This record gives sequence, C-alpha cells and structure tokens, in this order.
Amino acid sequence: MGLVGIVLVSHSEQLASGLRDLLRQVATPEVPILAAGGTDEGDLGTSFEKITSALADADTGAGVIILADLGSAVLTARAILDEAPGPLLVDAPFVEGAVAAAVTSSTGAHLEEVAEAAREARDVAKL
Repeated sequence: MGLVGIVLVSHSEQLASGLRDLLRQVATPEVPILAAGGTDEGDLGTSFEKITSALADADTGAGVIILADLGSAVLTARAILDEAPGPLLVDAPFVEGAVAAAVTSSTGAHLEEVAEAAREARDVAKL
C-alpha cells in the first residue's frame, strides 16, 4: 500500500499547479499530489472530469484527501463524492492544510491522520 494521496481543487489551474509544485518540495516523492484546477478549457472554474481523474490517479490504496479552495470547487468535490464516496474532502486552509497534509503523508500516516493534520493547520498562529 502506498501513501495517502492529495488532490488540490482550485478555480485556478495556476494556483493548483503552483501549490502542487510547492508540496513536491516538502513531501517525499512517493506522495501522490495532483492538481485539478480550472475548467477543461483552461478558464477559471472547476471541472468534474479533472477532479475525477485526479482522484483516480492519486489513489495508491491508502486513501485520498481533497483540499478545495472555495465555492464551486467545494460543491463540485461534494457532487463527485456523492457519486463515488471514499476520498475525504477536508475543511482546511488551502495552502497551510496542503503543506501539513503532504508532510504528514510523507511519514506513512493513515488517511484520518493526514486529514487531521490539514485541519489543524487552521490553528497555527502566524504572529
């Protein structure tokens, strides 16, 4: 069994891809990190197909968490999970939660531990 995968769902392809690139620098290379940002045409928005494909590619058998930025990204992820439950949509800050999840997944932690690390990132003070 592999490590917990992470799918980044954003309205912006560049935002999701940039965050994926950051996570690849803090996580071990074995952590599956996929970006599902923007529409199929490359515009702002979300894509059911991109998210579904990313979820399949991120699943190594240890589970997958989804981190979404806002609005329709969350709604689209929820719609996908209504049809195919399994991955966890995590209510966490997009960047900080993703970093915490990637680092925690790197340790071989279980799905719920990775999700909890992402959630706990909300409480980390910046001052």
